[in-house]
Amino acid sequence: MTRNREWATPERRSEFPELRPVGEGRRPWEPPSPNHQEPPLDRSQEILEAAKQVGALLKRAGHTFALAGSVAVYAHGGSGHLRHDADFCVRRSDAEAVAQTLTDAGLTVRTPPEDWLMKTTCLGQEVDFLFELAHRPVTTDMLARAQEVPVDSVHMPVLAPTDLMRGLVEAFSEHYCDFGPVLAAARALREKVDWEDVRASCGDEPMPAAFFYLLERLNVIAPPEEHR
Repeated sequence: MTRNREWATPERRSEFPELRPVGEGRRPWEPPSPNHQEPPLDRSQEILEAAKQVGALLKRAGHTFALAGSVAVYAHGGSGHLRHDADFCVRRSDAEAVAQTLTDAGLTVRTPPEDWLMKTTCLGQEVDFLFELAHRPVTTDMLARAQEVPVDSVHMPVLAPTDLMRGLVEAFSEHYCDFGPVLAAARALREKVDWEDVRASCGDEPMPAAFFYLLERLNVIAPPEEHR
């Protein structure tokens, strides 16, 4: 796949639905009034709607993928305050096929200079397709561990909590160490994560180690066996 390539958007095919938010201002069996206007969605709801639309599209096409990022945290029971965009994990080898599915549905796919993801925009929200999590390639085994979880009203594969938290913690570095959102995710998923596995994956890296120390002091996780 060539960097900075943009797939052309063909004429929309009839078998794909119009990609637009579902109205929430009336009961589904009631016709809208002539002057009816849907209430504006907040940013978190807009991100969620985009994730649902794209996840349903990927499922229908039979792709292997997993929801990631803040929407995945929400699906596992975390905060409904979603950040930035919707994220999906796909294997690099599946990128062309996924891009073709998105293009056939009328979405424009972009490849930025970073070679570990591709992007599209759905319902006005950015959607990222990640080939790596914190420099760790998305693998068949990782996607096989994903759990089928209802994301609002749409069931789709979501990264397993341990893989999800590993990707969030391993991303910490001297250039990025915003513990706040990841701390909230850790609190929400604390009982679902294999923390010893995550800790072992991070080794002696200083920023993840500082985060684990913070979790221990806040009684979110227990200290390692050798420190008890």
